[in-house]
Amino acid sequence: MKKNILIIGGSSGIGLEIVRKLNKEHNIFVASRTNESIESLDHKFIKIDVTKDSLDPSLLPDSLDGLVYCPGSINLRPFRGLKPETFVEDFNLNVMGAIKTISAVLKNLNNADHSSIVLFSTVAVQTGMPFHSSIAVSKGAIEGLTRSLAAELAPKVSINAIAPSLVNTPLAEKFLNSESKMERAMDRHPLKKVGSPEELANTAVYLLLNSSWITGQIIGVDGGIGTLKV
Repeated sequence: MKKNILIIGGSSGIGLEIVRKLNKEHNIFVASRTNESIESLDHKFIKIDVTKDSLDPSLLPDSLDGLVYCPGSINLRPFRGLKPETFVEDFNLNVMGAIKTISAVLKNLNNADHSSIVLFSTVAVQTGMPFHSSIAVSKGAIEGLTRSLAAELAPKVSINAIAPSLVNTPLAEKFLNSESKMERAMDRHPLKKVGSPEELANTAVYLLLNSSWITGQIIGVDGGIGTLKV
């Protein structure tokens, strides 16, 4: 049975991989600033900048089976080099964008027999890492939102968050744009590799399609760096 799934930020990185995995078998709605990388895929496009625009639920079907919120930032800088405005900007993109999206489509999600929301956190919330203060603040709020809404929206809506380590996406390019940087990043992880968008998309797709008994969870997909010391 085809599901109606909304993907916010589905034009690159992990979001793009999710679209690729779902577009042939389900009705996919992509809300993003650009449509260029997904023009060849079967989907319906909604142009939006989540930091400025509000999503119009009338552009979506009355019943929505899944929502993925992919937009994020990676501001890895020493705390002394971060202005308070940077924390606000990261919070608006990572947290307020997700909150505004969920608020806009909650009625649509509740109209389904059972729906699933997938958000993204980071391994740096549960594992303290230097230079991650801004992103950890934002994604820590995402984890709190995930658990709170999971309790509030059950049993109609499941909500879970994926907490990755470094993933080889355009967002992380500056941290992986040389052989030496890539080798150092791989070596930090017990599984000696950097995550791929496909690996994260696989987890997101599973939660979208199989979350009838999974909710309120923060799922680490991080090469073992969050829990192992080797």
